[in-house]
Amino acid sequence: MYKNLQRWTRISLVIVYLVIAAGATVRMTGSGMGCPDWPKCFGYYIPPTQAEQLEWKPNTTYQKGNVIIDNERLLIASEKFTSNQRFDPSFWEPYTKHDYAIFDAKHTWIEFINRLLGALSGLAILILFGYSLKWWRKKPIIFIFSLLSLVGILFQAWLGKTVVDSNLLPLKISLHMLMALLLIGFLLVVRVASKSFGLSKLPPRKIRVLLYVTFILTLIQIVLGIQVRQFVDIQIDRWGYDLPQFWLAAPKLNFYIHRSLSILVIVANALLYFKVLKAQIERIFIQRILWLIGAEVLLGIAMFYLDFPFATQPLHLVLATLLFGVQLYWILRINLHRYDLSL
Repeated sequence: MYKNLQRWTRISLVIVYLVIAAGATVRMTGSGMGCPDWPKCFGYYIPPTQAEQLEWKPNTTYQKGNVIIDNERLLIASEKFTSNQRFDPSFWEPYTKHDYAIFDAKHTWIEFINRLLGALSGLAILILFGYSLKWWRKKPIIFIFSLLSLVGILFQAWLGKTVVDSNLLPLKISLHMLMALLLIGFLLVVRVASKSFGLSKLPPRKIRVLLYVTFILTLIQIVLGIQVRQFVDIQIDRWGYDLPQFWLAAPKLNFYIHRSLSILVIVANALLYFKVLKAQIERIFIQRILWLIGAEVLLGIAMFYLDFPFATQPLHLVLATLLFGVQLYWILRINLHRYDLSL
């Protein structure tokens, strides 16, 4: 009955997580401005591979919106035309949203792949929304959250544009990340609501309360982590990518709170694990949660004491979103099937 919904919800979730991983890779490699315009990349649907492709050339047909780099500035073709033997500035307009005018093929294609995955996630969610239309009366929660997912991915695309236009303002990057978490939440509701079964045994009230507490702690940690990442982004802009030993030099108070609170997170989830064992209920969720927390702690230690080894920062981010997803999925499995979702 729910086969298509479940398939496309699963596909959408996988792609959204891939987008998060790609976005983290973009930031790790400094590729955020690899495509300085949006939604195209240097004015093309398929970006260039060599700097020479962005140089002005005589006897060349340019489409409206094509970009060239001229004297360390971006120029955009104001209309379709064929160039003469000499450069005519009347056909070109300066790009005014920012002054970033550097081409690096590696950065460009990393950012382009990130955008391509974003487009695929939008397509998958659009298909999911199409399948949800038949459920708008029978089970409106499926239709409502599929619609919210579609609106969310469109808003996320707009946020991506503002991130590029702002030349990677850290606050806007953080909002982009928070919106990704909200989108995961919408899709998980659809995922759980389209299942015809719940948990084999409902956890006792004390376990449910402790689960909610640990989930709130995770949310607090994610918010603090985002603030720390904003600080790191500022430090990267100051020191560059070649001096990671300075990225956490003299961190702010939120870093120390984030680090110390991880102890409480470990203790609370360990307590939850023992209570799950005692109650003899499904252990798969808490086991995954503990593995993710353990990996998060190790990555945090590596970043601070080993000066951000390769890929630790994006892995830390991706695992945090996976932890959020597992906890929320468990909560939804407990609660959504306690009620009649068709109402």
